[in-house]
Amino acid sequence: MNIIVCIKQIIDPETPMSQFMIDSRTKRQVQGNNPLVISPYDANALEVAIQLKEKQGAKVTAISIGGTTAMTALKSALSMGADEAILVNEPLLVGSDQQGIAHALAKTIRKAGAYDLILTGCESGDWADRAVPAFLAEELEIGYVGYVTRIEVRDGQVVVRRVVEDGYELIEAKPPLLAAISSDETNTARYAKLRDIMAAAKKTIPVWKAADLGLDPERIGPGAVRVAITDVSIPVKESRCEMIEGNTPEEKAATLAARLRELKLI
Repeated sequence: MNIIVCIKQIIDPETPMSQFMIDSRTKRQVQGNNPLVISPYDANALEVAIQLKEKQGAKVTAISIGGTTAMTALKSALSMGADEAILVNEPLLVGSDQQGIAHALAKTIRKAGAYDLILTGCESGDWADRAVPAFLAEELEIGYVGYVTRIEVRDGQVVVRRVVEDGYELIEAKPPLLAAISSDETNTARYAKLRDIMAAAKKTIPVWKAADLGLDPERIGPGAVRVAITDVSIPVKESRCEMIEGNTPEEKAATLAARLRELKLI
């Protein structure tokens, strides 16, 4: 079985609010000195792939679109247990929307070779975007299941456990299949061992460009976006304290109720 895992490198979501800054020109978060990590749900997807590899045998390939810093995320994937990694480092992709990214990922996956299963996170850890997996499945013309927490392979069929509002459901599908992974107690990303980190550091990761993939220039970049981000801002929380006075508890309660009515809170 060949498994592709699409991962994205993002600024650590645990970054303190005091260090969170937005570039007013690009409408993007400023990295500054904040650490970069694999998007959490993508890490869950990688763990699911590695578990399948350990249980049933599989080749796991991690793919990422990004700058040279994304090499760090791919090296982490290799140290966790991925067999191969591919970086798509193409400036023309900067500013692409979800469909543009899906187009680039589909071209990369096709160039990478045969696959049975494609795993992604159910949403990105920075923009909480959930559209890329569905667009990617459409590009590849394969089945798609979202919010999957566990995967098994039985008699050549892929059985996925999908979270629903009142529990979960089991879906059986024939590969190839794309599954967007949600977090679960069984797919918490493992910590890599030192020897595996050192081994991953020695591996060569190929870097592909638009010319290598045959990307359609009219489908990528800021000129192809269908949804424009007009503004991004950090919420400003304002608070103030107002003392309710009164000689007795009853009088204070009445004053409080009157004030809440005045503010149209009750």
